[in-house]
Amino acid sequence: MATHGHGLSSGAKLRGSEWRVLGTLMPYLWEYRWRVLLALALLICAKLANVAVPLVMKEVVDGLDPTLAVLAVPAALLLGYGILRFSTTLFAELRDVVFVRVTQSAIRRVALGVFRHLHSLSIRFHLERQTGGMTRDIERGTRGISTLLSYFIFSIIPVILEFALVAAVLLAKFDWRFAAITFGAVAAYIGYTFLVSEWRIAIRKRANELDSRANTRAIDSLLNYETVKYFGNEEFEAGRYDDSLRHYESAATTSEASLGLLNIGQSVVIAIAVTALMFLAAEGVAARELTLGDLVLVNGLLIQLYVPLNFLGMVYREIKQSLTDMDRMFRLLGEHLEVEDRPGAPDLSAGPADIEFRDVDFSYEPARQILHRVSFAIPAGHRIAVVGHSGSGKSTLARLLYRFYDVGAGAILVNGRDTREVTQKSLRAAIGIVPQDTVLFNDTIRYNIHYGRPDAHAEEVIAAARAAHIHEFIESLPRKYESTVGERGLKLSGGEKQRVAIARAILKNPSILIFDEATSALDSTSEQAIQAELERIARGRTTLVIAHRLSTVMGADQILVLDHGRIVERGTHGELLAAGGEYARMWALQQQAAAAEAVLARAKAA
Repeated sequence: MATHGHGLSSGAKLRGSEWRVLGTLMPYLWEYRWRVLLALALLICAKLANVAVPLVMKEVVDGLDPTLAVLAVPAALLLGYGILRFSTTLFAELRDVVFVRVTQSAIRRVALGVFRHLHSLSIRFHLERQTGGMTRDIERGTRGISTLLSYFIFSIIPVILEFALVAAVLLAKFDWRFAAITFGAVAAYIGYTFLVSEWRIAIRKRANELDSRANTRAIDSLLNYETVKYFGNEEFEAGRYDDSLRHYESAATTSEASLGLLNIGQSVVIAIAVTALMFLAAEGVAARELTLGDLVLVNGLLIQLYVPLNFLGMVYREIKQSLTDMDRMFRLLGEHLEVEDRPGAPDLSAGPADIEFRDVDFSYEPARQILHRVSFAIPAGHRIAVVGHSGSGKSTLARLLYRFYDVGAGAILVNGRDTREVTQKSLRAAIGIVPQDTVLFNDTIRYNIHYGRPDAHAEEVIAAARAAHIHEFIESLPRKYESTVGERGLKLSGGEKQRVAIARAILKNPSILIFDEATSALDSTSEQAIQAELERIARGRTTLVIAHRLSTVMGADQILVLDHGRIVERGTHGELLAAGGEYARMWALQQQAAAAEAVLARAKAA
């Protein structure tokens, strides 16, 4: 099973993947096996009725008396002809009705499985993925399930069945030449179709890759709408998108042109075979070895056989394409779970929690280590702050505590238990975070706050908003809590988004709190108001504060100074200032910057 990438490296690999895809689908079909069997029974009835139509037509034609015309034809034959015509459609439609639940259930369950698996993958996968291309792969993969099942059940099996029935009639009623020409034509038709379709599939596959690339560029550009506007790069983005579309246009045009070549070749084979058989039938009628009804029968049988065969190239291509698309989707299921629960792992016990980082080493990439033997403890109910320059590894501590990644060496313990020994769900349920970059769902403010604890009551949502000092702002909006925040929360200011994130964390009511630059998007006045509220909600909870602004961590029980992944100083605010080290230097620089800002503000006011 492939674990990385979405391309197909070789034909052999593709064929192996195709069989894997069919094997993956079997459990979904087996669950509805009685529906599948009923659909197949209706299919057989439809084909028997279809082949019976020209047989009845032969009897109708042979029963015609030139002097009495239709009056001489038995009424039962005409009635039977009409019933068979209707039965063909009736059984086909009933087959579709019976089978549709099988198809839709398979699509729903596979899509849900892929969705759940994507949420179980590590953050590393999601940082490296391309959203546009991946969503298009899932969309095409689920559509491919429907295509595969409908074409395989309703096209391939019917063609085989109809061919067997037509062959039986030809061998029973005519000499061997009729069957030989029919078999030879079908073999030539199928061979030509498969050869050209294989060539076309390669073209179509290339077109799909270019389509995914174009979609990826479009979505990436729209997600970064503000950045595009900041730099006035609308035309640049349009040019990149058009470049992708131009390549797709070329591949799609070649694909459609090759379809014409396929159809022409198929028509040549059919025309030659029908003409040869009509000559044989006409010769038999002239020699009085065959009747006029036999001529009609041969023509009717061949038309009924070649009409579904006409679609064989398209069916073959679509089935192959569906298998390829489904393989791309199922490869997502094959993505390695970097962080997994151990078999039988217990839940983390509820209640107050103490945290210990014990000689933790960590690196995102082997060549670049981020943390070096980091050790510290946060007793239950205490507040520890981590400060340092950008890139020192502060936010990595929060990701490791959440177990988005596993440590390279050492251990992280909560209540004395290694986080790798408890379930991820219970660990993350115990932690609430207010991140530096708050990303909101494109939904209402109520939904985004409620997301902290979906089973919370409306009154609790409002109480959390009040605690985060955002209730008054929400009430001032025309639609209040039902106001939408836009894609990634773009309709709200940075401070408003941060307050929503704070309200969401308050509503979750966790035993462990992480503030990752929680007031970075707020102005000085708002920061002071929120800071007091953060200190209030952190009371009694085990709290990790990650900060750049030292003024926000003065009241912490202990402050750690992180530099290039190493703890270089630790102590209270007063102890670190007295030590005159890195913390004291950072404090002095920030105080100078604050004083300069105050002077500028007074100058502007004057």
